[in-house]
Amino acid sequence: MEQYKKHESIAALMNRNNVDTDQIIPKQFLKKVERTGFGIHLFHDWRYNADGVTDNPEFELNKPAFKGAKVLVAGDNFGCGSSREHAPWALADFGFNTIISTSYADIFYNNCFKNGILAIKVNEEQLASLMEEINANEGVSFSVDLENQKITTPAGNGFSFEIDPFRKDNMLRGLDDIGLTLEHETKITEYEEQHKKRFPWLWA
Repeated sequence: MEQYKKHESIAALMNRNNVDTDQIIPKQFLKKVERTGFGIHLFHDWRYNADGVTDNPEFELNKPAFKGAKVLVAGDNFGCGSSREHAPWALADFGFNTIISTSYADIFYNNCFKNGILAIKVNEEQLASLMEEINANEGVSFSVDLENQKITTPAGNGFSFEIDPFRKDNMLRGLDDIGLTLEHETKITEYEEQHKKRFPWLWA
């Protein structure tokens, strides 16, 4: 998992509430256990025309102004629905490393941090000000500083945000669950060596 410290990026706007995980990554694409390769299917049913190949010009994330965006500003209750971890995989594979919303489904929220996506919670007034700024200047870039827990925007709609200290530390150091486990690799190896001596038949 990549370290997350400070990013400045185009902020894409998805002004929709209750975006569920089946829209983020439809069930027919859940055929792999690798974390990569899902970005092309992100928001498939909205993003493409009926042929499933050509871009739907009416879908907001297909706007040229949002190309290359790493920050996604979304409506309330983002990531609701089923608990599939493929949803943050698809968002990350597409290029998003930050989501800003007023609320998230709990499992989706937890999965974001386990996959290198900073999910920021804001109040309704803060979200409205960010959305208004994007609407007024599509392609605008926001600065997200995790270390100091601040969002900065050209129009001055920035603010501080809260984050659990444990999650913050993991994001800053680029540690997922596997990375956290490997920090104790020496102790794990020592335990295994002792276990081999005590129960050699289990390691035959």
